Amino acid sequence: MVLFGKREEPKLSEVLGQDMRRPSNVEAINNQHRKSVSNRGLTGASALTVRQSILPITLVTLLFFLWGFAYGLLDVLNAKFQNSLGITAAKAGGLQGAYFGAYLIGPPTWAGWVVRKFGYRWAFITGLIIYGIGALMFWPSAVYRSFAGFCGSLFIVGLSEFRLELSQSFQAVGSVVAPLLASRVFFKDTHDTDLSNVQWTYLGIAAFVFLLAVVFYFAPLPEVTDADMALQAEQSSGLTGYVDKPLKKQYKLFFGVAAQFCYVGGQVAVASQFIKYSVESARLSDAAASDRYALAQGLFAIGRFAAAGLMMLMKPRWVLLVFMTGVMIFIAASMGVDGEGGVAMLSLVLFFESCVFPTIFTLSIRGLGRHTKRGSSWIVASVSGGALFPALTGLAADHMSYHKAMCVPLIGFFVAFAFPIYLNTVCAAELDGFRESKIGYTDENGLAIGDIKQEERRASVMHEEKGVMPIEKGVSY
Repeated sequence: MVLFGKREEPKLSEVLGQDMRRPSNVEAINNQHRKSVSNRGLTGASALTVRQSILPITLVTLLFFLWGFAYGLLDVLNAKFQNSLGITAAKAGGLQGAYFGAYLIGPPTWAGWVVRKFGYRWAFITGLIIYGIGALMFWPSAVYRSFAGFCGSLFIVGLSEFRLELSQSFQAVGSVVAPLLASRVFFKDTHDTDLSNVQWTYLGIAAFVFLLAVVFYFAPLPEVTDADMALQAEQSSGLTGYVDKPLKKQYKLFFGVAAQFCYVGGQVAVASQFIKYSVESARLSDAAASDRYALAQGLFAIGRFAAAGLMMLMKPRWVLLVFMTGVMIFIAASMGVDGEGGVAMLSLVLFFESCVFPTIFTLSIRGLGRHTKRGSSWIVASVSGGALFPALTGLAADHMSYHKAMCVPLIGFFVAFAFPIYLNTVCAAELDGFRESKIGYTDENGLAIGDIKQEERRASVMHEEKGVMPIEKGVSY
């Protein structure tokens, strides 16, 4: 159980015990360069204000862009390798199998352990170093034209990525930039069998991620522990009805894991076959189909920013239901429409896919309290669905057509579609309570809500306004 983190989680009695010192969010900022952090101790980071969170969010946004860039290149490489190495669509799905299969191993084991034992900073640094090593391995793989070598390299890159809505939008931007650069720069004027540019592309990526690892080493990053998350959930219990439960009774998390597994499988299956689907449907060249894919990824990015804006006006559970409904409608339409119309239908699938992954992620772990980091590891591990569905879709395409092969992601999306229905019927009150919580905001006096020191000052101000002496202890949340 050490690897899976149960012994690293605090008990609620430890967090709420009168003898546990509760640091303020100012102390969380002042202790940003600590080399390790106890997952059972409080850091004060659960009450960070928006202004205090700007730098960490900016750095994590860079990681999301890098993740999107790697993912965008993956789908272009899928089509490139089918031509240059003469492999079938099913075998090309091995690229996605290697990349996403790593998620099944990394998050529940070493990545989750590093996060709980040493904090997010070292999880980011370790992941970036492994990412760089995987990128460097592309050089010998291209020299020897080894498909197994490419799969091994992508497996290592996948192991590195332990990684909602605005920052995730830049992951979509990376996914747009990658196929455009691939078709217009990396593979421009190269023969179908030429893989030399793959070497230089990933050498540049390796240099960038090693530099980014250095940036994360020196950057001031506050750490959030499971104890902080437990305290935050307890502070919000009046609105949410939160009650601490063992992990085995976190049914929303388990449903979210299943939904994420099937959704990511469907998303990756669509992306991996998009170029070949476009060639079949609209009789396009590979280069033109790659451009269509870049446009579709552009819709994906627009959809993610649009969803982020909608969530300021609508409840996230509603947005998820609307977007999953759009996914279901247009994936079914793409199976029956030919020509440019079929490409348009599949492009709209990407638009509506845009917010699904991060929204399933955040809503699944919301209210986990002291189980937050372990639950997050499970959700990230469920991304391994991307290892299964593309190969099945490629196999179906080899025996039927790319249009009919879209029935495979349709099945995955159907399972994922049940999750927002569950959230909107069973978990609505709990999720709305967390949305209404103001922890991390500032009140009319400029005091941070949820921060222990600020709560004491707020209580003092309120008592002074009422003409009552301030209390010494027992601040209520």
